[in-house]
Order: sequence, then C-alpha cells, then structure tokens
Amino acid sequence: MSTEPEVAGWKSSQLLKNCWSCRIISGGGLCLSGAYVFNAARKVMRQGAPTSIGTVAQITFALCLASWGIVILADPVGKAQRKT
Repeated sequence: MSTEPEVAGWKSSQLLKNCWSCRIISGGGLCLSGAYVFNAARKVMRQGAPTSIGTVAQITFALCLASWGIVILADPVGKAQRKT
C-alpha cells in the first residue's frame, strides 16, 4: 500500500490552514454575510413590525456567522503553547 494519498492530503490541509489570503477571503465573507443578515433583520424592526422569534433567530444567526468569520481571521488553532 502506498502512503502518498495521506501525505498529499496532509499537505493540502496544512496549505489551507497557512494560506493568509484564503483566511481573509473566507473570514471576511462570513463577517460580511453576517452583517447582511443582521441588516435584513434590523430592516424589519425599523419598519415598526413587532419583534418575532424569526427576527431573533436571524439576529442570532447573523452573530454566529460574524463570530465564525472572526475565528477564521484570528486563526487560534495551533497558536496555543502546550504546557509540559
């Protein structure tokens, strides 16, 4: 059996984790989509409609998208030092 697919998979995985432009594009896209969803929910609230569970769900989803984008931009994986 050959170990080449495992090595190739590992290299592509490491490349995606270290690619700064990939992290900026995906993290920024998630933050912007969170802002879009948040503004859509706020637009309904500004029109004077009562706050419904759907609007609250939209705002919660928007905050989740934005926080996921921030996590991708900050890249906390692998930065913690192991205590010995």
